[in-house]
Amino acid sequence: QVQLVESGGGLVQPGGSLRLSCAASGFTLDYYAIGWFRQAPGKAREVVSYISSSSNSDGRAAYADSVKGRFTISRDHARNTVYLQMNSLKPEDTAVYYCAADSSGLGTIASIDPYDTWGQRTQVTVSS
Repeated sequence: QVQLVESGGGLVQPGGSLRLSCAASGFTLDYYAIGWFRQAPGKAREVVSYISSSSNSDGRAAYADSVKGRFTISRDHARNTVYLQMNSLKPEDTAVYYCAADSSGLGTIASIDPYDTWGQRTQVTVSS
């Protein structure tokens, strides 16, 4: 069974850090682009970051302007997991976060449409 499972969300104070994990089962993440997304109440789901496949593409990463310099996406090939390290968190980062896989291996920061396998979500709350 193909599955993505997110973990690592929680409550953190402004300026704090969290690391989200996206672990895959039933398939190898190396062949897929992986994106991280978030959706705040009343807002559309947005792409936060993605990393393209290191096997089918060039392994590049990209970030939404709102998180550049604060968030870092990375792969752990041995663990079949993609991480999103989030530093200097702000209250406006509060949202439900998802990871998803793009089977083309390319990924994009511009749209959620190419991503066809989704995890279940994890809540991130930034508040004092």
